[in-house]
Amino acid sequence: MAEILDILQQEWAFRALLASSLVGIMCGLLGCFIVLRNMSLIGDALSHAILPGVVFAFMILGYSALGFFVGSVIAGLLTALIITWIQQNVGTKNDAAVGIVFTAMFSIGVMGISWISRNEGVHLDLKDFLFGNVLGVSNQDLVLTSAVAIYVLLSIIVFYRYLFVTTFQPIIAQTMGISVKIIHYFLMLLLSFAVVASLQTVGVILVVAMLITPASTALLLSDRLEWVLIISALIGLGAAVFGLVGAIIFETTPGPAMAVVATLFYVLAVFFAPSKGVLFRYLRQRSMRQRIQLEDLLKQSYRLAQEGGLNIHRLEKKLGLSSYRIKRHLKEARRRGWFENKDFSLSAKGKEQAKRLVRAHRLWETYQVNKMGLSAEQIHEEAEHYEHHLTDDLLEEVDKVLGFPAFDPHGSPIPARMALPDSPLARMTVQSMGAVSPKQLNEHITAFLWEKQLLPGTQFRILERTSDHVIIEVNEQHIQLLMNQALQINVEV
Repeated sequence: MAEILDILQQEWAFRALLASSLVGIMCGLLGCFIVLRNMSLIGDALSHAILPGVVFAFMILGYSALGFFVGSVIAGLLTALIITWIQQNVGTKNDAAVGIVFTAMFSIGVMGISWISRNEGVHLDLKDFLFGNVLGVSNQDLVLTSAVAIYVLLSIIVFYRYLFVTTFQPIIAQTMGISVKIIHYFLMLLLSFAVVASLQTVGVILVVAMLITPASTALLLSDRLEWVLIISALIGLGAAVFGLVGAIIFETTPGPAMAVVATLFYVLAVFFAPSKGVLFRYLRQRSMRQRIQLEDLLKQSYRLAQEGGLNIHRLEKKLGLSSYRIKRHLKEARRRGWFENKDFSLSAKGKEQAKRLVRAHRLWETYQVNKMGLSAEQIHEEAEHYEHHLTDDLLEEVDKVLGFPAFDPHGSPIPARMALPDSPLARMTVQSMGAVSPKQLNEHITAFLWEKQLLPGTQFRILERTSDHVIIEVNEQHIQLLMNQALQINVEV
């Protein structure tokens, strides 16, 4: 460790570390917009297409960092213009247009460097442009990289809203008077700057790794663009620093080491990202499977209890689970208060939850038959799946759309929702007879019935039933009730 610190305190190592850090931050920030706009291949294309600019700059100005910068930017912008023109005016696929242009430009650059290097006294090594030479960063290179990094950072801050809206909602941006095309070319300009600034550190081939990998990693860790930008910049910085230190320790090339470190960060995020990682996704799926098995056990227990045959062996047969797993689920169900602690019977809370599952199952079966046109033989398996995912609000909406049915397609009664009577008036069919029950949910409903002169035991007949109201006939008088009122009135059919 002391040896590494001694090396990093040397001037050449400090310049290399500072240049790498600036490139990591800059590429991390800019890469977020490149990835979100599905422009990763264009980033790769621009990184390769700057080589002709380097060749022509060397032919005119000699070995000059500023000359390389200007030539590379011109070559990058020319490449972006040609690619965009082909995509918009020629019947060539977008990715094919990118591949055609960048391979042609890259080939011209390689041929040019090969031709120049034949001249005596000329030292223009192709591999330094392809893979970078961060340990050879000069003061002039450092100043240029710093200026480009600051410019890119300020541009993203100043034009953040324009970049945001054109990235996610280009049509809305156009209606707001924002030129999507100008922002696109401006992003290409920034990308060209970033590629040129990365030339000395990671080279034209590996700069795409610094653009894409940190941004892709950040997008696994957050869904908010502000946090994605910050995380991506930090990952780019970490990849640059740890890659350089690793290259010094293992005596290897720094550019590829930085790309490998960035990839390691990505792999860690793939497995351990809180919401999108493989591990947490597996844990969520496992938790969901256990919840479904637990709810299936509760529902089958409720049905078997109604039939008078609730026991472990019948549950094993119904659920297809081992007695060990059923006992584990029973332990969890008792902890939740669904079963009596010492008795193998459902508690009041367990019965309510089981009724909700049965209600969800039968309502969805009814919806599949009435609204989706399926037959009664086709609906059970799908209802078995969706009963665990339907929320209370969605169930109420389905119930309303179906007109508050009382029976499912198999003729089984659909339990009323919780906080409703077991036999609400709203579930009665037209021309059916009933009587007002003496047992109502609360005194407010009882008082409402007294106002309507619907006393306990009063007999009535359903004349009309819609999704909004119910009309009943009592002693040759017609009384209209809103559906919400009819849902809360308990009756005896």
